[in-house]
Amino acid sequence: MTLQTEAYERQLDEAKTFIEQYDRFLVVSHVHPDGDAISSTLTVGYLLHQLGKTYTLVNADPIPGKFSFLWGSDSIQRPQDLVSKEPFDYIIAVDCADYSRIGSAAERFSERAQILNIDHHPTNDHYGHCHLIRPEAAATAEVLYDLLKRFELKWGLDLAQCVYTGILTDTGGFRYANTSPRVMEIASELLSYGVNAHEMAEMLLEKRTLSHIKLLQKALATLSFSPDRKISWMVLSLEDLKSAGGSNEDVEGLVNYPRHIEGLVVGTLFREVDENEVKISLRSAGKVDVAHIAKCFNGGGHVRAAGATVKKPLEETIASVVDQVKQVLKG
Repeated sequence: MTLQTEAYERQLDEAKTFIEQYDRFLVVSHVHPDGDAISSTLTVGYLLHQLGKTYTLVNADPIPGKFSFLWGSDSIQRPQDLVSKEPFDYIIAVDCADYSRIGSAAERFSERAQILNIDHHPTNDHYGHCHLIRPEAAATAEVLYDLLKRFELKWGLDLAQCVYTGILTDTGGFRYANTSPRVMEIASELLSYGVNAHEMAEMLLEKRTLSHIKLLQKALATLSFSPDRKISWMVLSLEDLKSAGGSNEDVEGLVNYPRHIEGLVVGTLFREVDENEVKISLRSAGKVDVAHIAKCFNGGGHVRAAGATVKKPLEETIASVVDQVKQVLKG
């Protein structure tokens, strides 16, 4: 057993102790939740439910409708909708690389809150008091699979679908470089519990809303390139989102279009979320660590997929990010 493996095993034991020792948990994830964030939240909720613990699931933003088939999806609340105003002492944060990404849900933490930080992002800043972080994992759902095996749980379709969703979405349907032999072994086991791979892939990866197609049309109209055609970017304004009747869910996946262009090194989507506030989504073909670029703007993520949010005008943000990418390519 390597030192790295020993350290991870200790983290798993410490996380298990944290969950067994305390009660009345608040389970949170990052703002604008994706498949891994949502499925990880629900997976922890399922575990706490089976252990007879008291818990509340919360996210600062709405949950996309396509995840409504998952166990407990309707129990994830917005912070402002919580009936109890009593702050929480014990927090389980999943798939959240840094504290700020928790968003308004952090307002429900008590001053003495103890945080269990479960994640797989290499840029995780190790906030909290107990850490279960494995950057090699394809998804936080994979880390949770390891944690679940520490408990005497009876696996079934509900739990398997939650874990499978996180792995499926964060590997891009098992197409990304993080699709390891172990990921496929876990997926195979989850299929044995009744997961329908075809239906879940269709539901979570293939189907698109009309608003998504309208936003894609608007974004492609802004497609721009650096002179050497190694950098590409698209832009969505507040007006674009409004006129298309779109939501955060409808923007998901748009950044992959510039990334798929032959010969491209870095693809970016700039989305205006408010006046003088822009969300940056970065994708790499593999030669550039876009997590490093995102950290320059107080963001984070993975080598091939990262993001950040900056409080600057749209055009200024585009210029700054493109210039930073150019500097990295020169280096």
